Amino acid sequence: MPTPPDPAVLYPDVAARGSLAAALRAESCLGAVPVMSPDSDPLLHATVASTLPHREPLRISAWTHERRWSIRGEEPFQGMALIDGRTEALAEIAAAARAWHEGASLDDIRRAAPFVHLTGRFEVPDHDPARLTESEWRSMRQEADELERGAWQEGYRTLVEAAHAEPALRALYPFTSHWVLRFSTTTRPRLTIAGPCLTANGDGTYGVGRGFISQDLGRFATPHEAVALAVRQLPSALGPVVLGG
Repeated sequence: MPTPPDPAVLYPDVAARGSLAAALRAESCLGAVPVMSPDSDPLLHATVASTLPHREPLRISAWTHERRWSIRGEEPFQGMALIDGRTEALAEIAAAARAWHEGASLDDIRRAAPFVHLTGRFEVPDHDPARLTESEWRSMRQEADELERGAWQEGYRTLVEAAHAEPALRALYPFTSHWVLRFSTTTRPRLTIAGPCLTANGDGTYGVGRGFISQDLGRFATPHEAVALAVRQLPSALGPVVLGG
């Protein structure tokens, strides 16, 4: 990979202000919202805290090989993204930062800054594990639907939908490892794996395995057959999902 240019070359306007935080504060739409940049990399990074305790500070990062900025806004318990996005306009970053800081709803943040991408997760201030599970399923289904279309992508999407349609699996907390669908009886940040792994293969088949790199329990022509076997392999008497941490 080529060596990135000096940040001052890509961002001369930011360099002239001394930091990304200072450049953002110069945007009129940000108002008096507090912005911080680290001393170690002031031209490339900044954070904007939220007035809501169930939001982490919004992270703003400048790209190193081309002029562009990215954002990521997380919830604090699991460290999972609620919003992200990228844009070439610093004013749009400022608009998103102000809305995040002021506690605007996720939908309203996107209305204030249309470049913002909603991950599908919703905020669960009380950390209710059932709601966190529902939120993660919604994000996983959205992610699968947003993948670039192709044979594998469509197979993965149908696998996720088939798993979500099965009540026994929908009651578990979903997660992926290398695009292998897995399940847990606890939420993040500390997962407790339950049951087998489900895989969508490039040849249109679906695998079930005891490990995420194996399909030792079988390969099937449809996702519904794979899901049915996964359900039969679940431990008996699984309780409701609890907090993992």
